[in-house]
Amino acid sequence: MQISALKSLSLAAVLSLGAIAGFSHQVDSKPAPTHEIVAAKADKVVRANKLNSNNTTFINKQSNGVAIKGTDPVAYFTQGKPVRGSASFTHRWNGATWHFSSAANRNLFASNPTKYAPQYGGYCAWAISEGYTADINPNAWKIVDGKLYLNVSQGIQRRWERDIPGHISKANLNWPRISGR
Repeated sequence: MQISALKSLSLAAVLSLGAIAGFSHQVDSKPAPTHEIVAAKADKVVRANKLNSNNTTFINKQSNGVAIKGTDPVAYFTQGKPVRGSASFTHRWNGATWHFSSAANRNLFASNPTKYAPQYGGYCAWAISEGYTADINPNAWKIVDGKLYLNVSQGIQRRWERDIPGHISKANLNWPRISGR
């Protein structure tokens, strides 16, 4: 379902649609700044986010505003693995706070964020290729043609890897509709 269509539906209608599709629903007790409606099925979390009132970019972030679960995006490129970032080394970009494991990584990101930021706002690349958003597991990642792609789980990542060019192509077509850009 398109996000624009969700805007005109009540929460009850969205939850009913989720139940029809076999999703169970849960509503977070903490209000999120992006007004998330969450439906969970198996190991994937489906999120329909609205842009907040100041139209910040559509970024996957926690309720505290931290992107990609506090993982240092530069470390994927420089160390070849996910590394936990620190609140001591942060950079604010595109409406999210990004954490880094060092000042050097923070400075690299700040000088060229689009080089290091994950594709599709840090949402699961496979889910975007399927037409919806899902959270990520920082350990399910791959760099393809110099771009970082994250997935919701390592099982989904294996599925995504079966046809990376095809999934990227589909995700590139879906992303403008999903992100509202």
